[in-house]
Amino acid sequence: MATIHRRTDKLPVGALLASVGGFLDAYTLTRHGVFANLQSGNVVLFCVQITSWHWRTAALRLVPVGAFIVGTLAVELLGTPRVVTLVHRPIRLVLTIQIVLLTVLAVLPGKAPAPVTTVTVAFVAALQFSTFTTLHGAPYATLMTTGNLRQCVVAVHRWLTRRDPGSALRAKLYGVVVSAFSGGALTGVICTRLFGAPAIAVAAGLLVVALALLIRESRQVERAAGEEAAST
Repeated sequence: MATIHRRTDKLPVGALLASVGGFLDAYTLTRHGVFANLQSGNVVLFCVQITSWHWRTAALRLVPVGAFIVGTLAVELLGTPRVVTLVHRPIRLVLTIQIVLLTVLAVLPGKAPAPVTTVTVAFVAALQFSTFTTLHGAPYATLMTTGNLRQCVVAVHRWLTRRDPGSALRAKLYGVVVSAFSGGALTGVICTRLFGAPAIAVAAGLLVVALALLIRESRQVERAAGEEAAST
């Protein structure tokens, strides 16, 4: 995994990103009847179509999978030493690309082909999934609830049985992330039904807020480092 994100995420950013993950899944499901974030469904449907000898339909299922692969490789490329020396703010670049692509989708005509949306969302999802992986020092995912829900349940159990303060904190963190994903999905369904294709601009707006928070955090860290250096 590329190491372009060297600092662990804080809860406000993690919650925002999780809400974006839920929103995008709800958006693509409501508009096109597919989940475009993670590719398990597309792989299964590819296998179903192959066994039914529906070659063209099977091939179409691989298009968003390919977009997800390209997005993952893009993050890996950003983490290579040669690119790191050229791109000094890779996290900001990743979020900016996500924002731009989702904004483009928001202004496309409502009759734009469904693959345009699903492929773009798959690429955006891969960028986010591959970049933001750690919350307060613990692994998490912003595009799905399964792993986060498991971690939350385990942490609650350990807190109740062992009274471990660390488990209580992890239960809170994962609980907020799971709730944020659910809230984003609910918002995605409502907004998509009300506004159609332009509703995806809401996800872009959430990413703008996440980018602003990350920029503020970076400046605080740089300011603290500068003050420490000046005092030594």
